[in-house]
Amino acid sequence: MIKKIIKILSIIIVAVVLVIFYLSFVGIKTTKFNKKLSDRILEINKKINVDLKDVKFLLDPYNFSVNVTTKDPVIRLKDNKLQIKSIKTNLSLKSLIYNEFSIDDLQISTKEIKLNDLILLVRSFKNSTELFLLDKIIKDGLLTADIKLKFEDSGKISDDYKINGFIRNTKFNFFNKFIVKNLNLEFNIDKKEYLFSKIKANFNDLELSSSLIEVVEKKNLFLIKGIVLTEEKNFNKSQPNILFNSFFKDLGIEEAKLSSVNNFFFNINKKLKVNDLNINSKVNLDQLSINNKFINLKTYLPNSKEVTNFENHKITINYSKDLLEIKGNGEVLIEDKFDFINYKMIKNKDKFTFDTKINLKNSKLVVDFLDYEKNNNSDTLISIKGKFKKNREIKFDLISLVEKNNKILFKNLNLDKDFKIMNIDSFIFDYLNNKKIKNQILLERRNSNYTIEGVSFDATKLINLIMDSDDENSSLFSNLNSKINLKVNKIYIDEVNFINNLLGKINFKNNEIDYLDFKSTFPNSKKITLLIENNNQQEKITKLFTDFPKPLIKRYNFIEGFEEGFLDYYSIKKDGTSNSLLVIDDFKVKKVPVFAKILSLASLQGIADLLTGEGIRFTDFEMKFSNRKGLTTIEEMYAIGPAVSILMDGYIESNKLISLNGTLVPATTINRSIASIPILGDILIGKKTGEGVFGVSYKIKGTKDNLETTVNPIKTLTPRFITRTLEKIKKN
Repeated sequence: MIKKIIKILSIIIVAVVLVIFYLSFVGIKTTKFNKKLSDRILEINKKINVDLKDVKFLLDPYNFSVNVTTKDPVIRLKDNKLQIKSIKTNLSLKSLIYNEFSIDDLQISTKEIKLNDLILLVRSFKNSTELFLLDKIIKDGLLTADIKLKFEDSGKISDDYKINGFIRNTKFNFFNKFIVKNLNLEFNIDKKEYLFSKIKANFNDLELSSSLIEVVEKKNLFLIKGIVLTEEKNFNKSQPNILFNSFFKDLGIEEAKLSSVNNFFFNINKKLKVNDLNINSKVNLDQLSINNKFINLKTYLPNSKEVTNFENHKITINYSKDLLEIKGNGEVLIEDKFDFINYKMIKNKDKFTFDTKINLKNSKLVVDFLDYEKNNNSDTLISIKGKFKKNREIKFDLISLVEKNNKILFKNLNLDKDFKIMNIDSFIFDYLNNKKIKNQILLERRNSNYTIEGVSFDATKLINLIMDSDDENSSLFSNLNSKINLKVNKIYIDEVNFINNLLGKINFKNNEIDYLDFKSTFPNSKKITLLIENNNQQEKITKLFTDFPKPLIKRYNFIEGFEEGFLDYYSIKKDGTSNSLLVIDDFKVKKVPVFAKILSLASLQGIADLLTGEGIRFTDFEMKFSNRKGLTTIEEMYAIGPAVSILMDGYIESNKLISLNGTLVPATTINRSIASIPILGDILIGKKTGEGVFGVSYKIKGTKDNLETTVNPIKTLTPRFITRTLEKIKKN
């Protein structure tokens, strides 16, 4: 009996084991629970209908549960059908025994489905603004995924879920501005962590790739970090490109060819606002072409071409919040051969800091206001370092130019937004200029005042700039209120002439000269003094005297062969109008083309020949004139000499119109050489009594380069001319 019982029990046990083994490894298929499964899913989400085929049950004896699997089900969501590869879930045996049917977890393996359909499915479980926008942005794409979901007792999806798979041929369109095409990637989503790998995409015609992008959800933020590589790409302004136009259209860039490696980190909140963006990029810039019309450097680089090319640049870009740092170096083609440039720029909010060094060996460099030109094929290192705020002043900590024995250096030069000097700490000039004149001079700032000392300086350009300027507001300074003391051994006023031992002081008040006192001597020991001061009537008085005026007169190219004499200049300026008196005594000129033409037209060829030959001597010259806003009005210019006397008035409108008229009379006392000139006697005295003229009246009118002269013989001199002549004779 016992043996039978044992045998029966053994058979039962073996049968149970076989059943368990069969159910565990083979399982059974049935449609019995299909409706319950569908109803349960419908309870979880009333928008979803699931069409199930045969359901396979597989026993899990260790966990006292049953694994449920169905192949090729179809999920229906409104008018959309999602083709599913399989759905798996795990049911406890207890729930089956007591008919307490519930789903604790769900594993879904999809076939290749449309990405928008998946978003629609996810939105049916948990809708959000992000998913709505994502659905609008995604225009195309396919997805294959394995989804593992767990449910709470309420049917809500718990945070303990896993999704992995890949996306293929996806297209994004961000407001028709940024377009992503052919996006392919693998993804692995685990709870609040999203990993995207093996990424390839086309972003605005730029090929991108990434080995890994990681997204972590933390509180109300998504923390995103990763690495993106861009393949080498040509940008050209002639070929429309949204990315090119967005970043480069206002920079004068014609063409660019580059590739890059970019590490980034940022976070996005629930409203899709980007915060704490950090980007670290390494850019290989193979080529960059900039139109020189955008930044016109022709003044300093006269041989530069229409387009400046940058090649083989290695650039690092670091961006974090309001801080942008760009560092790089490479070759720059200004003319026909490459030079080398190194640069660094930092932008912190609206503050910019820059540090640039360029070695100009193969390009011509001209600094016109310093009369400097770089030697050909000579290494010239230019360093520019400073900072500025947008639409504010610029501070140059250093501007340095070094070429062999030539050195030009500025320290702490501050310019306002109109590029006028606010202040400067120092400059050093130690160079040979284009006229082979050595410039060796030093400026130093002491509190608010300055000292200028040096061995030699060519002031020709500076003098020309001051004398040729008609703009009263053409000062190089913004608002200068300083005292400047000068002590320079030699100052050149043109290529040949110079003055020695210049001592002086200048007081500036509100950007204007309040007081100036210069004293110096010419190499022939002749003196020159210049004094500018203000009186109690708010008048600025200028006094200039020299007993060697030739170098000063020489700069006026319409007068040649000026010799000897004394020059005394006196001017009073008030409310923008200056009234001046210029007196030159006992001098001689050899050539004044305009007056030579007048003498010739008046048939006074003998005096004209004298003017262009030995020269005509004048004992007295006076000119009273006023100046206001570029208009010089000559009230009276009078000159008297042994051969000829001149009286003239009129006006000169700067760079526009000249209008002068006057009287020219041969002297009443004529020496023998002039009296013996044929024809002249007949003109002055006449062949018969009553004939002849006392002189000629003339008019000069036109532009500086196109003057017309008319002459009219006169028999009766004006009382004004006679009066002025008598005054001079009486005075002498």
